[in-house]
Amino acid sequence: MIKFLDLQKITALQKRNLSIAFDRVLDSGWFIKGNELKQFEEEFAEFCGTKYCTGVANGLDALTLIFRAMIEMNLLSKGDEILVPANTFIASLLSISENHLAPVLIEPDINTYNIDEKLIEEKITKKTKVILLVHLYGQNAMSPKIIDLANKHNLFIVEDSAQAHGATFNHKKIGSLGFASAFSFYPGKNLGALGDAGAVTTNHEELNKTVRKISNYGSDKKYIHDLKGVNSRLDELHAALLSVKLSSLESEIDQRRFVAKRYLNEINNPHITLPTVKYWEGHVWHLFVIQTTHRDELQKYLLMNGIETVIHYPIPPHKQLAYTEFSHISLPITERIHNQVLSLPMSHVLEDHEISHVINTVNNWNLHTNHNN
Repeated sequence: MIKFLDLQKITALQKRNLSIAFDRVLDSGWFIKGNELKQFEEEFAEFCGTKYCTGVANGLDALTLIFRAMIEMNLLSKGDEILVPANTFIASLLSISENHLAPVLIEPDINTYNIDEKLIEEKITKKTKVILLVHLYGQNAMSPKIIDLANKHNLFIVEDSAQAHGATFNHKKIGSLGFASAFSFYPGKNLGALGDAGAVTTNHEELNKTVRKISNYGSDKKYIHDLKGVNSRLDELHAALLSVKLSSLESEIDQRRFVAKRYLNEINNPHITLPTVKYWEGHVWHLFVIQTTHRDELQKYLLMNGIETVIHYPIPPHKQLAYTEFSHISLPITERIHNQVLSLPMSHVLEDHEISHVINTVNNWNLHTNHNN
């Protein structure tokens, strides 16, 4: 079986260095807010090209804390509108709702899966304050037009970079393009911890200080609590393990791009729509997502032939019970995407024969034959 993502194989590649880091933390006796966290925050800020990085418990917390900090800084008020792509993972919306802000759903570009820049301006009102830019599937969503719109309407750009560690726009890394950026280090991400973890990056000193304070019980001095904060901290162990994995991230992205290039060049089934790449350095291929009108049949066929796939995501946010207030909205592009997308195996540990098997199997899929089966 070709796994969609073989985490055992990925971890085995760095097992020795991960074990050394684990033992170092274990022997130190210091497990929260120590030198390992400080080192990783500095390394990841440098990687992203930002002045600041604050490690937090997970990617959802990272995004939620950004909006909470902006409220504490009087940059946002409850009820303000946040423009967000309608086909994103639900965490993007949850971070908005948690802060009593209002998500405004915008259809994506059917080719790139990212927010359709042509539809943004018509959704802007007096209450609009932020464009939440989700770099979905690993592809940069920033564009000159979005920057111009933000400047024209005095809007903040906040990045949801949970899937795009290492992608670039105009030679700048994702995570440094907006007012602040949220990252997830969920194990399946390109830079994944061995559990939940996340971070906020920014060049804004006050934003960084406020996020750091809120995430530590509202305190920047022990037992002194200026805000009604939460407990959302990246622990020493995950920070140490992430430092190990960060050192090889760029080479792993190169390998992902090699896999993606083979898929793009060699998959030629007329029933399959391949993803569109705006520019090569802007995509780190967290996921390789294809479309077909017979997605479920293709998924079954691939599984029968030893290939595991995943649907990202089967139900869009506006069709979830959590957001019944949006259930009346018609979003045909979003709904088409969620009904047709299928993610092929993608990682830096895929071997040539596995890549070839995926390509050949996809190319050999015949709708008529499959239905007869």
